[in-house]
Amino acid sequence: MALQKGANVPVASTEVRVELGWRGGPGTPDVDVSALLLTPAGKVRSDDDFVFYNQPVHPSGAVRHEGRRQDGTGTIETIGVALATVEQDIGTVVVAASTDRTFGQVSGLFVRVLDAQSGRETARFDATGATSETAFVLGELYRRNGAWKFRAVGQGYASGLAGLATDFGITVDEPATTPPPQQATRPATSSVPAPLPPAPQAPSPARPQPPSLSKITLTKTAPTISLTKQGATSGGMRVHLSWSAAKPPRGWMNKGRDANRLEDIDLDLSCLWELQNGTTGIVHPINNQFGSFEQPPYIRLDQDDRTGGSEDGENLVINLDHASEIRRILVFVSIYAGASSFAGLQGVATLYPPTGPSIEVRLDECTVASPVAAIALIENVGGELTVRREAQYILPPPGIFNQQAVDLHYGWGMSWQAASKD
Repeated sequence: MALQKGANVPVASTEVRVELGWRGGPGTPDVDVSALLLTPAGKVRSDDDFVFYNQPVHPSGAVRHEGRRQDGTGTIETIGVALATVEQDIGTVVVAASTDRTFGQVSGLFVRVLDAQSGRETARFDATGATSETAFVLGELYRRNGAWKFRAVGQGYASGLAGLATDFGITVDEPATTPPPQQATRPATSSVPAPLPPAPQAPSPARPQPPSLSKITLTKTAPTISLTKQGATSGGMRVHLSWSAAKPPRGWMNKGRDANRLEDIDLDLSCLWELQNGTTGIVHPINNQFGSFEQPPYIRLDQDDRTGGSEDGENLVINLDHASEIRRILVFVSIYAGASSFAGLQGVATLYPPTGPSIEVRLDECTVASPVAAIALIENVGGELTVRREAQYILPPPGIFNQQAVDLHYGWGMSWQAASKD
């Protein structure tokens, strides 16, 4: 039975499969499906009531994430629900979806309920009209007078799965949502690697992580973590930078000697890299040096966000399948235009390994009028991949490019020449 948004239908089956599907194709973002078990008050009892692919079975066994498959026209993920064994203090099983981009880029999104034994379809809801939403409640199974029904919901969230989960009482320990990397002053740099032509933005090579139920924050007293020990040894690791300011990103921040004029800020997320064979280089948007995920340096910058208006911002994706070939990667941010320093901006870099919790590095208050800040150093130390918090503002000497100042500070030993964006 096809349902309109808000409509409901009785569910007579004692065990159902809830399938969420979408059409694939070039540029289609990945989608992850999850379920939340709610009490009649509309909240989870604990984080155990959140079922997703990293926590695939509810402790009661009544709700299971059953994985995904391709059906010839697209992708389908399935949540299995044994309605007869759902605990009595659970009144609703919410079926949600999230993506690391937006649902406006996802076509053919639907949810349907099937009898688990016969495969007969009980209900179907086709979600349409999505734009900037990054999470969706597609539907819900709910209990009324001892019987179960299914309702088509179709409620979107611009705050992602973290915002959705928080609304239902999940403890999602993540950095506060901030505007995307707002960008800012001029690096003119080039480096050893040959310029790479700009490529169309592609989906992240690794399956994106849904919001973790915990995170690790690197601090001055605990600055280092081992990716190897937490099992992040393969797949793609995304590095995302976000910024917030006490005032809008145009106008004056602070007064007197610390005054900082902000005007159409353009920040560039970048990294210096060195491989085990001694080759070095840089990944940044200057001269279109976006890098490569499948070939050396095994690091790719997804785009150059020059306006700060993109929800996705700028992301570095590192191919951990080639971790043994990587010696070190220094992630940093440089002001290209719009400000003379980071004064008044609060930066948070978040690393999303393919397994384990996210890793957060917060930049301290800017104490010098610096246009470049080192964020984190990723190193291969005796076969163990580690991340170390840097959080350093570097003041370039006169006549030295921002990126060259980072090179000199960390001893990369590269040669430099002036360059600019197209």
